[in-house]
Amino acid sequence: MKAVIMAGGEGTRLRPLTINRPKPMVSIVDRQAMHQIIELLKLHGITDVIVTVQYLSNVIQDYYGDGSNYGISITYSVEEIPLGTAGSVKNAQRFLDEPFLVISGDALTDINLSEVIDHHIERQAMATLVLARVPNPLDYGLVITDETGHIEQFVEKPSWGEVFSDTVNTGIYVLDPAALSYIEPAKW
Repeated sequence: MKAVIMAGGEGTRLRPLTINRPKPMVSIVDRQAMHQIIELLKLHGITDVIVTVQYLSNVIQDYYGDGSNYGISITYSVEEIPLGTAGSVKNAQRFLDEPFLVISGDALTDINLSEVIDHHIERQAMATLVLARVPNPLDYGLVITDETGHIEQFVEKPSWGEVFSDTVNTGIYVLDPAALSYIEPAKW
């Protein structure tokens, strides 16, 4: 399985740490956030990685190169302008010919990715989203599901009047390439 690491964001909420570096390159303890993700992917046997880059893309490309120094193979998908999560993955479509995992380059998690992938395969799903329950969902993308776990509605950054659930989108997905046909290509 391949993984897409989304690493194109500007990280404006982390300024001044992100003035001269992309958010995934901010250090957490002894290594960059993106390095934590690379180690998590390797732990679950994923070594074929597409990294989507935009803001200060050369910083990530110069640091990680082809990934061989980190035990992975990296292909870069460069965005000329910010495309957002769906647009970023759609832009990398030419590298995605089998089910793949999507994860943010600045995520801090120790989630069992193998369980997520196995669940996706068992369900024969087109898209599997990892959701989490949080006490205050105002800063997240709220997800409302039916009793079988199928998504009924997304509410991005809801106000208290729109909070009908404590379940949020973690930004970790397993997708079949066919799911990309539902995303319009960027026009710039």
